[in-house]
Amino acid sequence: MISRLDITDKALEVVEELEQKHGPLMFYQAGGCCEGTQPQCFEKRGFFPRMNDVLIGHIKEYEFWVDRDLFEYWKYSHFTLDILDGFGPGGFSLETPLGKTFKIHYRLFTPEELENLEPVVRNGV
Repeated sequence: MISRLDITDKALEVVEELEQKHGPLMFYQAGGCCEGTQPQCFEKRGFFPRMNDVLIGHIKEYEFWVDRDLFEYWKYSHFTLDILDGFGPGGFSLETPLGKTFKIHYRLFTPEELENLEPVVRNGV
């Protein structure tokens, strides 16, 4: 099965730092509004996905949820979680006090990959 989600080595280092400081984590990629469309990192159960939001995979063992509408737009794309220096538009994500912000890089799946994608889970369904 083809994963919908990967992480860069630099981002993995930050995730491990956050994990040491905060314990179990979770990720949520919103579809816009106040926090923009940047992925947010929270302590596990620090954010609750909405009905029909989509679990696209895991960073380590931590769930990565995507806003239901955003997923419909990006469902044919692979997500790679990366980290940048600086502050993003949202201030609630755990990496913010480190002077960093998570970012997603997208690429379209190939036709062959589309035939073998890992299934997603919709919240509440």
